[in-house]
Amino acid sequence: MDYIFIQRVSYNNLASIQHPRTRLDRFDMVITPRHDYYPLSPQAQEQIPRFLRPWITPREPPGRNVVLTVGALHGIDAAALRTAATTWHDEFAALSRPLLVVNVGGPTSHCRYGVDLAKQLIAYLQNILLSCGTVRISFSRRTPDKVSKIIMKELGDHPKVFIWDGEEPNPHLGHLAWADAFVITADSISMLSEACSTGKPVYVIGSERCKWKFADFHNTVKERGLVRPFTGSEDLSESWSYPPLNDTADAACKIHQALAERGWTLRA
Repeated sequence: MDYIFIQRVSYNNLASIQHPRTRLDRFDMVITPRHDYYPLSPQAQEQIPRFLRPWITPREPPGRNVVLTVGALHGIDAAALRTAATTWHDEFAALSRPLLVVNVGGPTSHCRYGVDLAKQLIAYLQNILLSCGTVRISFSRRTPDKVSKIIMKELGDHPKVFIWDGEEPNPHLGHLAWADAFVITADSISMLSEACSTGKPVYVIGSERCKWKFADFHNTVKERGLVRPFTGSEDLSESWSYPPLNDTADAACKIHQALAERGWTLRA
């Protein structure tokens, strides 16, 4: 998982994306997702053989210099969404509503799935098409061909469904700006974090297949009311909301505060 760290200003003022595993006391600030500390939880400790525990990082709880986020940091905020809404207006404004955006990632070592999840997703989407105006589906670079092909075969000819062909321009920002709701596979913390920054309904499919810190992340966002499981029984004409996830802005505030304490300022 990505970290942002600021090296002690007595050497350099450095902001970077890295993965510092130990000796975080060497940095003035480390910004990292909360679930990266899952290995220290009682549940995780029960899963780790005792002889391996000294090799699993992190090895100590977060210190005062560690800022914990809920999800991944990204560049999606209200201003970015307004810009994207304008940029993609001609393509999205006339679409029948509600607009459901479906983002399909790819299996990972901690979220394993294949055609079985694709078939479940297809069945659930077919169940809710009546309450949708438009469904737009996108695959990631990690999506296995066998997953994308079966989805395209079963849904590609439906008049309400549009499947992005992977050609530029990528409609991802337009989807975030114009969607009324999202369905996202559980493997992608980044896609979920971005969608949760919109305050719009986010449904997750496949979270029960996740383990380790991925499961911890899903428990956190569910408890905060940011996401709900996708069951195929949803009425998309009924919306719900929550305070948008604001990790990046919160982290930026912490950086500004830390620099201000040292008499530094960042130019806008």
